[in-house]
This record gives sequence, structure tokens and C-alpha cells, in this order.
Amino acid sequence: MRYRIRHVTEYRYPEQVNLCHNETRLTPRATPRQQCVLASLACEPGAAYRSDREDFFGNRVNFLTIDQPHTTLRVIAESTVEVMGDAGELNLVRDTPWEEVRTRLDRETGEAVLDARPYRLESPRIPALPGLGAYAGPSFVPGRPLREAVADLMARIHDDFEYDPGFTTVTTPLETVLEHRRGVCQDFAHLAIGCLRATGLAARYVSGYLETRPAPGQEKLQGADASHAWFSVFDPDQGWLDFDPTNNLIPMERHITLAWGRDYTDVTPLKGVLFGGGDSHGLSVAVDVALEG
Repeated sequence: MRYRIRHVTEYRYPEQVNLCHNETRLTPRATPRQQCVLASLACEPGAAYRSDREDFFGNRVNFLTIDQPHTTLRVIAESTVEVMGDAGELNLVRDTPWEEVRTRLDRETGEAVLDARPYRLESPRIPALPGLGAYAGPSFVPGRPLREAVADLMARIHDDFEYDPGFTTVTTPLETVLEHRRGVCQDFAHLAIGCLRATGLAARYVSGYLETRPAPGQEKLQGADASHAWFSVFDPDQGWLDFDPTNNLIPMERHITLAWGRDYTDVTPLKGVLFGGGDSHGLSVAVDVALEG
């Protein structure tokens, strides 16, 4: 599947901004099942200075300095991405017991295992809450294959938690989500990762896009697609395996990976500091994911 993606972020300020420094993570990653063919980033007003780098997690980071006075900032990221599905990820039978995976994470010293170990630790948005292990428990019974256990956890989160865009923000604590059992894709990914880490497994947060399809006979609305989030769990034999608890499915050709890290803090699409602007701002984000061909 080949997609064209347009991601537009607009900030509106009540007072003039004289200078701002911004950092973006809006370039899709290269993975075994995904290739970023083209990528561009522009901003209005234009940037006086720009630099590109990779962060600790291998995400592409663009740094922008804008020194023109402005009350509106628009950042436009466009890319073309090819995604290949992998039906093998749907096989939940031939799998290693989850306890064996945990033991190997403790004992092995190969590069992949060492790289995965930091994802077992708590992180800024995913503290080690006592309730996480208790919630994970029914899925992680002794001897259960890893992917079967994680798929069960994913399904339980999907069934037990209500998707409620108005209940949480990016700063809502995970404890609140766990208590009230409602949130959005970011919250459900954080919850699943916290549960997996509570069992001693390595799990990471994945940001990206999910291609949405209109109902039969309906035209696709511009800006109807949105940023999405899911999680990955590490298996020394199979690498990182993706799961989408919001939709209770295994990510395949409709999921486009943008960045990954310990939690949302590591993959924020756009963040920065500004001088001026007043004490509030308006924000709008529009994402279009179009299938080519």
C-alpha cells in the first residue's frame, strides 16, 4: 500500500510571538514493513534556521527557529510512504511463553535485548502504578504464549475502557485513566505498556497514522484522519510486535509508523518554546492519509 500523508498543525496566539524554537517528529520511520519514499517539512512564517538529526530512539527530528513576528504558526509535513502487510503477525499459536521472554530479557546480553531493556522501566507518562500488574494478571497466566497473552490484554482494554475524546488530554495521568476506564488511543497505549512493564516485559509507545475509510457511498472528508498511537512488545526471537488496543487489532498495511519511544513524551509531533504570544493559544491539527493508485 502506498500512501500520501499531509499533516498540518496550526497555532493561533492572542498576542504577537517574536521568536520561537520548535522540534518536530513528523517524518515516517523506515522499518522492515515500511519505507518512507518522500518527506518534506515547511512552516509559515518560514524558518530562519533549521537542522535535522536522529534522537536516541532513531526518530527523525527537525529543529526550526522562527524569528519573524507572528500570531499564527503553521507547520506542514508531507510524505509518501509504502507499507507492506505481514500476515505472519496474525499467528498467535507458535509462540514463546511470556515467562521465558521475561527470563531472557533478564539474562541475555545480545544487542537487541540490551536495546530493549530500557523499555522495561517506568517513564514520565507511565509510572509503576500498583494497579497495572493487577489488571495485567488475568492475561498473563503461567505458560501462556507471549503473543496470545498480549492479544488477550489488548482485547480486554478494548472491551473494558470507553473511547472518550473529551475525557483526557495529553497531560491526564495514567492513574486517572485506569480509575475511570476511559480515554483515547494515547491513553490505551500507555495503559497496555504499563501492564506489560509490570510483568517484566519490554514495551514501547508507537505514534503514527491509521488510514480511515468512509462509509459506502460517502466521500472521504479532508482532515478526517488523525494521529494514532499503539504499542509494541519485544520478543528476542521475533523482535518488536505491534498491537492496537484502541481497535483491538494487529497493525498491518493501514497503520503507518511515525516514531517510537518510552511514551508520548518521546514522540511528541511538535513542541517548542516561544517568546510572547500571551497566556493562551488555539491549536488545530488536520491529517489526511490518501491511498495512491
